Amino acid sequence: MKNWISRRQLALLGAAVVGTAAALFGAPAPTLADDVVLKVYTALEEEQLPVYKDAFEKANPGITIEWQRDSTGVITARLLAEKENRQADVVWGLAATGLMVLDKEGMLERYSPKGFDQIKDDFKDKRSGWPTWVGMDAWASAICYNKVEAEKLGLPKPASWKDLLNPVYKDQIVMPNPGSSGTGFLTVSAWLQLFGDKGGWDYMTKLHENIKTYLHSGSKPCKAVGAGEYPIGISFAYPGVKLINDGAPVEVILPKDGIGWDMEATAIMKGTKNLAAAQKLADFAASADANKLYNESYQVLARKDVTPTLPANYPADEEKLMISPNNFYEMADRRQAILDEWQRSFGSKDAPK
Repeated sequence: MKNWISRRQLALLGAAVVGTAAALFGAPAPTLADDVVLKVYTALEEEQLPVYKDAFEKANPGITIEWQRDSTGVITARLLAEKENRQADVVWGLAATGLMVLDKEGMLERYSPKGFDQIKDDFKDKRSGWPTWVGMDAWASAICYNKVEAEKLGLPKPASWKDLLNPVYKDQIVMPNPGSSGTGFLTVSAWLQLFGDKGGWDYMTKLHENIKTYLHSGSKPCKAVGAGEYPIGISFAYPGVKLINDGAPVEVILPKDGIGWDMEATAIMKGTKNLAAAQKLADFAASADANKLYNESYQVLARKDVTPTLPANYPADEEKLMISPNNFYEMADRRQAILDEWQRSFGSKDAPK
């Protein structure tokens, strides 16, 4: 028997090898079409959207971002509702715990963006070599305190979460509803981890006595405090720092007993018809240039090779006060049960949507 194979057999063997490689390592790189419009769902702040859009489109001519923006809970719910008829190509800027919920439903594409090795371990989906989400930056809960309004009412400045249980604060505090706000959920998640399940729910029951209303955005409590509508709001640092730098009589307080946090993250929606363009956005979102943009609002960044600079009036020691470990996957698994219990117990004070 001759020890050779025909050209046709060689071609078939080559095809088999390529097919096996594609199955093991993912499909071949998709082709980028001209003039692509990417539908990008986000919970980023309104003022960030034009900056990020401009930077990405300049780096990727021929691709245009079309934003769909709302709070974390609303965007997560919308994506779940569209599971069988997906409209989004990419999610750029949604709480990682929200993306973990989508991932459980098999809705996210596996993709390791360029520069993935420069992403800190805490900001990675580390379950396999093919992540479904990649972190961008971290934001953490904070207290916004209006010094003028508090002085009028004779309210002391709180230093910890437990200080907020003081009866002197009755009807003087606002916070985000965790069902509609990622900031609300990361704050509730932190209380359950800091104080234990029973202690956390007991804490929220006592805090409820001092809550005036629950708003449907993570930044709204701080913005309302800055406008003088309330003296104290549970929110996150960025809107408070912006208010201070715009001249508002606000102080941002990081509770000394530990602060909850989550990551903004990026993911590609499985089934997108614009996969090549979506991968370009995922590459950009994980890049050093994008992390420098994130640093205009946030102190804790995903990239190891980008040294953050602290904006004026940003509170010190945020990263040191962030709870560790933060059980993201456990909280994502329990998310709906936590939200259902929270709504039954405290939803009577919800602000109108």
